[in-house]
Amino acid sequence: MTAAGNGAQTAGRPTRLPRSARRKQLLAAAQEVFVAQGYHAAAMDDIAERAGVSKPVLYQHFPGKMDLYLALLDTHCDAIVAQVQDAMHGTSDNKERVSASVRAYFDFVDHESEAFRLVFESDLRNDPAVRQRVERVEQGCIAAITDTIISDTGVSRSHAELLASGLVGAAETAAQFWLAGGRQVPKAEAEALVAALSWRGIASFPLQGESA
Repeated sequence: MTAAGNGAQTAGRPTRLPRSARRKQLLAAAQEVFVAQGYHAAAMDDIAERAGVSKPVLYQHFPGKMDLYLALLDTHCDAIVAQVQDAMHGTSDNKERVSASVRAYFDFVDHESEAFRLVFESDLRNDPAVRQRVERVEQGCIAAITDTIISDTGVSRSHAELLASGLVGAAETAAQFWLAGGRQVPKAEAEALVAALSWRGIASFPLQGESA
């Protein structure tokens, strides 16, 4: 089956897309195949067919299957880190920062693309290049929250990193548990529950200049 509406052919002749548009098209097709089949079962033939292009066209942009997979990981790893950074920088209200951080993880796992499976459920977690990117997600999110905690509370970096890792771990684990359990709790309510749990802990640390 080829991807519908991808502009791959017009009147029986291939359409020449700009390189950036073609790359985006190929990545979208690869994501569908990798999510559905996993890395090991996916084939370049399947990806080319899904994109509606020939294999030579696919190889012009990506020399191999791993190149495609890593490009997708880079895109989605950067996206979740950026969402958590936005949660930290988008407001000075710390309660809303916690809520927005939790929301970022729920939005990520709940997206119709199921791209989260490439990051959190990859069948290549033992590959060094994949592991490095997955670890970068956690480290990037922790770093964003750590800097905010230090700025607001004045605690040491080691203390702030530990607190941030707890917030990240709670949000990630709860979001995946919620999805795997069939979304039994409405999404907004689930986010609020996890945010309330996290906020009640982090709020006990006084802001700089306040007494404990």
